[in-house]
Amino acid sequence: MENFEPVYGTGPLLGIAAGAIALLLFLIIRFKLHAFIALVLVSVITALAAGIPVAGVVPTLLDGFGGTLAGVALLVGLGVMIGRLLEITGGAAVLAGALIKLFGEKRAPLALGVASLLFGFPIFFDVGLVVMLPIVFSVARRVGGSVLLYALPTAGAFAVMHAFVPPHPGPVTAAVEIGADMGLTLLVGAILAIPTWYLASYLFGVWAGKRWEIPVPDDIMSDGEVAHENPPHLATVISVLLLPMLLIFANTGFTTLAATGAVSEDATWVQAMRLVGETPIALLITVVYAMVVLSKGRFTRGRVEEIVGGALGPVCAIILITGAGGMFGGVLRTSGIGDALADSLESTGMPVILAAFIIALALRVAQGSATVAITTAAGLIAPAVQATSGLSSIDLALIVIAIASGATALSHVNDSGFWLVGRFLGMDVKTTLKTWTVMETLIGFIGFGLAFGLSLVL
Repeated sequence: MENFEPVYGTGPLLGIAAGAIALLLFLIIRFKLHAFIALVLVSVITALAAGIPVAGVVPTLLDGFGGTLAGVALLVGLGVMIGRLLEITGGAAVLAGALIKLFGEKRAPLALGVASLLFGFPIFFDVGLVVMLPIVFSVARRVGGSVLLYALPTAGAFAVMHAFVPPHPGPVTAAVEIGADMGLTLLVGAILAIPTWYLASYLFGVWAGKRWEIPVPDDIMSDGEVAHENPPHLATVISVLLLPMLLIFANTGFTTLAATGAVSEDATWVQAMRLVGETPIALLITVVYAMVVLSKGRFTRGRVEEIVGGALGPVCAIILITGAGGMFGGVLRTSGIGDALADSLESTGMPVILAAFIIALALRVAQGSATVAITTAAGLIAPAVQATSGLSSIDLALIVIAIASGATALSHVNDSGFWLVGRFLGMDVKTTLKTWTVMETLIGFIGFGLAFGLSLVL
């Protein structure tokens, strides 16, 4: 809503914001209201409480909702299609098997983790974990030792990629809200994901595997073998995984070269390379490529259409939640609440990147959902980011990582991922807290530490 002047001062607006977040958490935690409905309802109440005219409430809601979905829905939808095609054809098993041969069985945890990092680029955390666990269990039975030795590096890899790297909904939503460049966010997220995973997941997984002897569950796989009919070649799997990243990185590179004058920004070939490297176009090209190379000799065109269409159903809820989070963020900006928060943060002298991490962490602990934590935190911090002078494109990408890190740490009993990992690995609540929760917390704090450190030197 244009030309709206806030009707309250900083104190009342911050009080409305605190009340809105408290109401949101109360509805989700106490009444078990779906996050999408809770976010929409709280957005309406917040808009009215902040003095937005009745006639302007719905336009404000729709602007925030549509603006976020424009950047999120396309990327998430295309990304899950790529992941689904790789999942159905057995690409994960091919990649894991090749890496285990390369590293050797003694380094199987490292091989499984690296495979999961690569496979985790297009596929969501829970789906990737379900696809990889049979492979993890098969290797654990063959090599021996606690299943944690193999499962934690694998689960941690998916968790890191899901939090840090587009086209996953969390980093995509945060980037859209604060205005970060998507290609640069992908590059920075991928670079920081590797050391974060190694320190927080791989090394901790090796230590935890020696400390807690957890046997491989007997009821998951009866024969301990993983088989796929006519799986794709390793080169095909790698090409599908690398193609979108190479295209997106090329876009970022040519944009930088054009900005420095090394190449002409008006040259047709430069514009063409930048176009195919735009994140939605790069993912679209990869989906078409994957449909061709992964279906050849395996599926009919009708079956391929069913596979990519079926991939969209499970992510509809996530897309709607991120859109509703954008709606809430739009209300915060229009009402002046975001500017009030920005002024308050400026007066405390707290760096924006630190405030972003703390807000996301608090929301994560309170209600469990990383998606809700990221979308709400990004909406709250966006005005402060815009009001802070001197932030470079890399700084914005690092703030995205800070938000994602806060929304990853301290996973506990109100997080669905906590129960997913605990039940699949046959662990009780106490052991899950000692292993999964600690690993997620290490991911969050190490990831933020790396992002904050880079923000100080770059």
